[in-house]
Amino acid sequence: MADVIPTGQERATIVRRAVRVAVAAGAGFYPLLYGAGLPVMALYALFAPIAVGLLSPVPGSGRQRASVMVRALPPALALATLGTLLAVDTWAAVGGMLVVGFLLAFAAVGGPRPAGVGPGLQLFYILACFPPYAPDTLAQRLSGLTIGILLLTALELLLPDPSATPYRERIARALDEAARATVPGGVPPERLREAGARLRLSAVPPAERPAGAGRSDRALEQAGRAARRLLDQLATLAETSPTGTDAASAALLDRVSRLCTTSARFLRTGEDPPVPGALEAAMRDFQAERVRQATAEPGERPPAEVERRHSRVLALAESARMVEITTDIAVHGRPTEPAFPRRLFWYADLSTPRLWARRVVGNTTFRSVLFQNAVRTALGLAAARAVAGSLDLSHGFWVLLVVLTLGRTTAGATWQAVRQAVAGNGAGALVAGALLIGLGPHTDVYAALLAPVMLVAFSLGPLLGIAYAQGLFTLVVATAFAQIEPVTWRLSEARMIDVVTGSVIGLLCGLLAWPAGARSEVHRAMADLLRTCAELVPGTTEALLRGAGVAVGGAQAAPQPRADGSGPPPGDTEGHSGDRQPPAPQAAPEAGPDGSRPPPQPPPTGTETPPPVLPGEGGSQVAPQTLPGVHKLRLAEAAYAQYRTETPAEDTRTDWHAMLIAANHMLLGAHYLPRFGLRSPVDATDASAAWARTTARESVAEVDRIAALLTGGAPEPVRRRTAADDRPPAPLSVDLEVWLESLGQQLTRIDASLTAPQPPQPVTPSGRRTAPPG
Repeated sequence: MADVIPTGQERATIVRRAVRVAVAAGAGFYPLLYGAGLPVMALYALFAPIAVGLLSPVPGSGRQRASVMVRALPPALALATLGTLLAVDTWAAVGGMLVVGFLLAFAAVGGPRPAGVGPGLQLFYILACFPPYAPDTLAQRLSGLTIGILLLTALELLLPDPSATPYRERIARALDEAARATVPGGVPPERLREAGARLRLSAVPPAERPAGAGRSDRALEQAGRAARRLLDQLATLAETSPTGTDAASAALLDRVSRLCTTSARFLRTGEDPPVPGALEAAMRDFQAERVRQATAEPGERPPAEVERRHSRVLALAESARMVEITTDIAVHGRPTEPAFPRRLFWYADLSTPRLWARRVVGNTTFRSVLFQNAVRTALGLAAARAVAGSLDLSHGFWVLLVVLTLGRTTAGATWQAVRQAVAGNGAGALVAGALLIGLGPHTDVYAALLAPVMLVAFSLGPLLGIAYAQGLFTLVVATAFAQIEPVTWRLSEARMIDVVTGSVIGLLCGLLAWPAGARSEVHRAMADLLRTCAELVPGTTEALLRGAGVAVGGAQAAPQPRADGSGPPPGDTEGHSGDRQPPAPQAAPEAGPDGSRPPPQPPPTGTETPPPVLPGEGGSQVAPQTLPGVHKLRLAEAAYAQYRTETPAEDTRTDWHAMLIAANHMLLGAHYLPRFGLRSPVDATDASAAWARTTARESVAEVDRIAALLTGGAPEPVRRRTAADDRPPAPLSVDLEVWLESLGQQLTRIDASLTAPQPPQPVTPSGRRTAPPG
């Protein structure tokens, strides 16, 4: 049986695809063979729909796949021509296979559709590069290939699969939920978090994932993260303030609601964008009111719970502002207003060719998963062509077909596929051999059997698994070749030998070339990102605990908004003076060999060690301390994009999306809090500072635990000494407190996605769960 049982919709999709491929293959094969008497053209007309429609997982709706197939026709003709010409010599064909194999596999940098059509294009070269060397049949080969692809393209339009929900529409629906959630009791918190989880790329069909290198795709992926963060913040607000809000918070939430509604409509229609700067102006007014209240006399200050609510509302408004910027870039293709912080929108002002050049150059490294896969595929196919040519294997292209279709990104997955394929081919070879012996040269019987055998094989094979698919495909091959030339039971023997040879080559390539595949790279990139961003947490904490007027790193802070609201808006700061070099920051200690590191110690009493300098905008330079975080974020985003362009991953439980959101949370907080966060009130206590510092150290420890889990460690759970219920009534900085609490919640969810769920505790007859033993 298949490893994953298809759903009803998936079964219907598989059957429709089988009908399209079988009808297209038969409609080209039978007239050309029996009507025109052109066996070579008939063979290519039969093979083309199978290569592009069945063996190439081109994602998307019928119209999308038809478009991909039409655009793939010229490269397919060129590859068939090249293979025909290089078939003159084995080593010429091997060299061509090495180059073609690498280029077509590396084309996956372009996203799911180029990655999907790549195997089909490989097969056109593979079929043509084997003997006999017959350049005089080139016209027949190209004609048959064209007929087969065009027939399949027509059937994609006549019998299409239903369209999947575009990612833009998913974001728009999430924003509709967010707009309703701004009213107390509008949407339950669980429903908000479920809506956010639907924005994870693992929950999106490959064709709809924003995995391209252009500005629109990058902005859409970033918009999905910002929308999910907004939904999570609204859920937290509903849990902490379920009964209602004050007038100032209600006014800003209403502005957020209108922005979400307008942005959702803008994503759907491309018309009536949000009014630029409207939300930012409302945030200015809200911040001015917060500053006025914070500078009032002690008896006139609002309660701490109201200040916490204000902080949460302002934070979710900032997430909404990020949604506004990213949707603007996604729809228009470039920002119509300045996008701040610029370092998080580095791609917004770059041209499309330059972004694609960065994508290609950035993947031309052995750390790139796509580069690894391209090298592995090219070496495997070239080795298979060399072996098949040197041993003069009959129908040797089956060796390469096995390498191409059974190769996986990990050695374990390749071994699993090979075992099932060899077993299935063995059974199929026995049945096909018996069929050839029993029917003999009666081609009319084979002609009657081919169409139903194709339909059954292309339907049941994907439903039942690799073994059934390989066994049934052996029957398709036998019934097809028996009509083109006289064959005996040795055809089954030849196919079995070729399958075993290809399986051995594919398995060796999987063992020798990056056996861990994409999984290890994305784990390493995310671990590096979280560790690097976590180093900003202690410094940001110290910046707010040391009082106003000092930015992180000892440099003079950008001016705090005044009571009238006139100060730099979020994301816009004054340039820093370059007259003096800021002292070294207090960063989290380096991780040890096991992934853990000692908690950072507070500075000795009486010392004034400034925390690190944070990014500035408006022409100021990003300090070296934050460049690693921004750089690691780009690397992690690239690794995540690569990971999602590959075949479906095994660990669908790990919440990679949440890791990127948490990293953005740390970077944004480190950017804004030292400049706009409210500083300590006069009645704050030493216990408040101790709570903040301890929470910051525990957050760093939790990040170290997550990073260790990602890199294969088995760290102990972090023993938290602080909790929301234990916080002092008068915080030193309410914005810092809310930021740390939100970070802790995000890290907890990430940790839960990395660890196996605990079994439920036993239930007593009274209905109460018992404590675990010990």
